[in-house]
Amino acid sequence: MLNIVLFEPEIPQNTGNIMRTCVATHTALHLIKPLGFSLDEKSIKRSGVNYIKYCQYNIYENWEDFMEKNKDGEFYFFTRYGHKPHSDFDYKDKGKNIYLVFGKESTGIPRWILKPNLDSCARIPMTDKVRALNLSNCVALVTYEAMRQRNYEDLLRDEPTCEQHKGNHFIEDYEKEA
Repeated sequence: MLNIVLFEPEIPQNTGNIMRTCVATHTALHLIKPLGFSLDEKSIKRSGVNYIKYCQYNIYENWEDFMEKNKDGEFYFFTRYGHKPHSDFDYKDKGKNIYLVFGKESTGIPRWILKPNLDSCARIPMTDKVRALNLSNCVALVTYEAMRQRNYEDLLRDEPTCEQHKGNHFIEDYEKEA
């Protein structure tokens, strides 16, 4: 299973957006305290819209608690100090739990976590004009790279036809008004 891990997230809107991405990709979310917000805040609900009720997430007291409960799997750490692009890693192994770990918005993942995992640290390539991308953008970008490598397993490739969706022939059925 694919897992997103947020180490001490600070901004509720980012976490709400990430929850929506997790629902869209059948990805579990792991939140490591302290959180910079309450999960019942309306800003979380606003950014996650009504999808949050479908989000599979767990909350942990600290990094040690998270590691104790998630011992097995492959861990990848996303930091501007990584030496390999995020797309150089292989996320295809469906037989393992894969954890994509992201740090808090202000300072990232602490060095005491990164140093022993240096070979699993990734950087999203960018120019020298920007220090970092928005956290929710980073999570979406990396998650969809992992999903691409897994051939978008269990994700719909066409818009479904149902009450909430317009169907996959929405564009084809368009007739220009006279």
